[in-house]
Amino acid sequence: MSAHPVLESACTPDLVRETLAEYGAVTREAIRKYLPSGTPRRHLYDLVADYPQRGGKMMRSSLCIATARAFGASLDDALGTAAAIELLHNALLIHDDIEDGSELRRGRPTLHLLHGTPLALNAGDALSLLSLRPLIENIHCIGPRRSFRILEETERMAWESAEGQAMELGWRHDNCNELTDADYLTMVLKKTCWLAIIHPCRVGALIATHDGIDLEPFIRFGFFLGAAFQIQDDLLNLVADDRYGKERHGDIVEGKRTIMLNHTYRQATPAQRGRLAAILDPANGPPSESQVDWISGLMASNGSIDYARGIAHGLAGAALHEYAGVFDSVPDSRDKRFIQGLVTWVFERT
Repeated sequence: MSAHPVLESACTPDLVRETLAEYGAVTREAIRKYLPSGTPRRHLYDLVADYPQRGGKMMRSSLCIATARAFGASLDDALGTAAAIELLHNALLIHDDIEDGSELRRGRPTLHLLHGTPLALNAGDALSLLSLRPLIENIHCIGPRRSFRILEETERMAWESAEGQAMELGWRHDNCNELTDADYLTMVLKKTCWLAIIHPCRVGALIATHDGIDLEPFIRFGFFLGAAFQIQDDLLNLVADDRYGKERHGDIVEGKRTIMLNHTYRQATPAQRGRLAAILDPANGPPSESQVDWISGLMASNGSIDYARGIAHGLAGAALHEYAGVFDSVPDSRDKRFIQGLVTWVFERT
């Protein structure tokens, strides 16, 4: 019998990939009209357009559109909000890449490596501001009341994301190693889940129901699905091939306190803990290739990779349970099946 029976018979349908492609395409088209084409072009607007034009899986915008449509809204009503979500997501990616010292984004060099940190920072700031434009224009499509509520939701999501990022950066800055799974999951709730799942679902439902639905259950669904998504992303960083689009073992190089690293530290001998802490100490500079290989090997020998996979599958099972509570009253539709399918797609993506 499968160790994870709730996922035993689940199979991501082609519908998930088809919907991501369809809603991703319409969102990219909507984004294009917001990308400025004036001057200064070479040092600002070309950079602003770079990450949005690189593609990406478009999960966040697709989830916003699908939730809105599942609850009865039109695509047009949700499209501006979906575009805003993608614009802000790409702005935060620029800043995250600088803060993490990342070298690859979607298979190409990061913006700060291509153009330098000052220009990349400014482009990220500009893209953040640009994400407000579709939310302002929502007034003409869905009216002032819902538009204002979406702005309120966006502010909450932005604060949650900033707090989560601060937690992760702070752990690395202070070389914190005595971290629990609860610490990690609290950080992921804020840093990943709010922008990736919770916010798109909440604003999608808000658009469709004219703010006439309890949005709190989406936090539970979004936490479980978003945390499974993040752990799988952390695992892919250890094992993925070139299709992953980011540097392999980049999380170890950057000293990110993933659930695997935290588990490895807890399982390690005192001598191993001392060596781990010394390697991860930012005062000692980036780890060498041999040090990264040692940490990766320690994760494998301590069972940390299997441990993380087990937690991710458990979270996905919990997400399916919460999905039923949120969406069972909604009529069956392509969009509803897409949202359910995302739970298994998390483990199939590369």
